[in-house]
Amino acid sequence: MVDERPLSARLILVTMVLAMVLLVSVLLGLTFGSSDQGGGELLRAFMGTGKTHSLASVIVWRIRLPRVILAATVGATLSLGGLVFQALLRNPLAEPYILGISGGSAVGAITGMLLGFSPFPGMALSAFGGSMLILFLVVGLVAGQTTLGRDSLLLGGVMMNAFCGAIIMSLISITQTSEVHQILFWLMGDLSMCSTERLPVLIAVLPCFTIIFTLARPMNLLLAGRESAAALGVNVRLVSMLLLAVTTFMVSLVVCQSGLIGFVGLIVPHVLRLLLGSDHRLLTPACILGGGAYLILCDLLARTLPTTGEMPVGIVTALVGAPLFILLLWRARR
Repeated sequence: MVDERPLSARLILVTMVLAMVLLVSVLLGLTFGSSDQGGGELLRAFMGTGKTHSLASVIVWRIRLPRVILAATVGATLSLGGLVFQALLRNPLAEPYILGISGGSAVGAITGMLLGFSPFPGMALSAFGGSMLILFLVVGLVAGQTTLGRDSLLLGGVMMNAFCGAIIMSLISITQTSEVHQILFWLMGDLSMCSTERLPVLIAVLPCFTIIFTLARPMNLLLAGRESAAALGVNVRLVSMLLLAVTTFMVSLVVCQSGLIGFVGLIVPHVLRLLLGSDHRLLTPACILGGGAYLILCDLLARTLPTTGEMPVGIVTALVGAPLFILLLWRARR
């Protein structure tokens, strides 16, 4: 029987430490960027000690704070989504971007965008439909396989990513509107279009976080195999379907707001698993807080590294994540 007292102590400690990391990341995201305003002035504007209607207040409250909130929410969602897929598929290389889930969401979102759907619920539902279709296709490729499941899963995800990319390029090629440039920039992972009006949509991910946290113990048991989990009283089919639906929905929701941002769901869960172990009761809140902090810092780099303008945050996460993915894939084959 697991001793809950040390687990509770570790949970509190991990949550407090990562909450502090997230807070520091938020402050860095608010005070640094391409603006000529000094960091101290921006920080005073955020704390409410500066001039109420100054340029610094406008930058902090109308531009940077919504973007930081969006980055934190997207990072938390993608990292938690990667954790769930890795647990369900028992594959440390699984994550929404690599499996094609994000690509399917993008196809659905762009289709909804071109049809004139509202961001919520229209585009969110069309993105959810696209991601669920890709998920069932990828999982169907490895259904019933025993020896080649991992390789088939990764190859299936790569194939679906390429297929979704072809569909996206086809949709863009037949589009005659001025939205083409915006769509292309959005596909690279763009947080610059965030505004305070779009933030309430992200509240819908909070119930998803809660559901996944309540299912952390069944996820632990699923790591031992479906038969073992069923023998220990887990309704494997119900838990798996609920986790898949909830995770796919929340990933689709953030893809509508941020575009394709890859490898967050690979890096953050993998690093945290190395540091904290494989207990999902710890990893779930850790991925939420750590993933949020990670994407805020990546977005900060995307805003500050270019000498003029900024680059999409998806480029930064790919530059970090792609080499790590190759390394993990190489180690998995040894």
